Amino acid sequence: MGMAKEHFVLVHGEGHGAWCWFKLRWLLEGSGYRVTCIDLAGGGVDPTDPNTVGSFKQYDKPLIDLISTLPEGEKVILVGHGAGGLSVIHAMHEFVDRISQAFFVAATMLPFGFQTDEDKNDGLPTLPENEIELTLGEAAGDPPTTVALRPEFQRERLSQQSPEEESVLASMLMRPWPATAISTASFEGDDERLNRVKRIFIKTERDHMLDPEQQDSMIKKWPPSEVLVIDTDHSPFLSAPEQLFNLIH
Repeated sequence: MGMAKEHFVLVHGEGHGAWCWFKLRWLLEGSGYRVTCIDLAGGGVDPTDPNTVGSFKQYDKPLIDLISTLPEGEKVILVGHGAGGLSVIHAMHEFVDRISQAFFVAATMLPFGFQTDEDKNDGLPTLPENEIELTLGEAAGDPPTTVALRPEFQRERLSQQSPEEESVLASMLMRPWPATAISTASFEGDDERLNRVKRIFIKTERDHMLDPEQQDSMIKKWPPSEVLVIDTDHSPFLSAPEQLFNLIH
């Protein structure tokens, strides 16, 4: 998909960090591409306490700051996973002329974020209460500030096809994610403007986090330029990195 030296920016999903892309980064850099993997606020090794991340704008600030400092005329290819799709959409609204392509890897793909309950049904994982740990807000009735997958459910939800030792590593690096900040992500703008960016959705057929039916619903409601299918769990960057590499470059 174009010349080497293109710049990929890889955006993690909920609970993850820049670390999750290590295999894909190695493959892309080995083929001559430039790669930036970012930690969103409270993710990976970012020092922010995710319980203090109160808005999606705050959560996504590392990505927006990165794109805003790109040299004049430089375009990037964005790759978002899971809730990282919302970050990609946010960047498209802010910097439509600085993004050449946007890949959504089992990612939330809603042009204006969460406007309705139906949007949330399509774009947010449905996790049983016994599988998650909530950190509640300070006042009674406040929504939870963060959500985390309990360790014993992480492999089955996220990476059941990945090498077991990598699931162990991921469980050591996973962090709670700022649930309210993510679930209140909403954007204003023009979808015709967004459609200037080529969008490719990569559907994960064996996904236990964002069900294939949820992915299909988002694809149907806002058809991308292309839909590619990969027969993997929610985390193809761990379970099938070579296949993912071949789909995006």
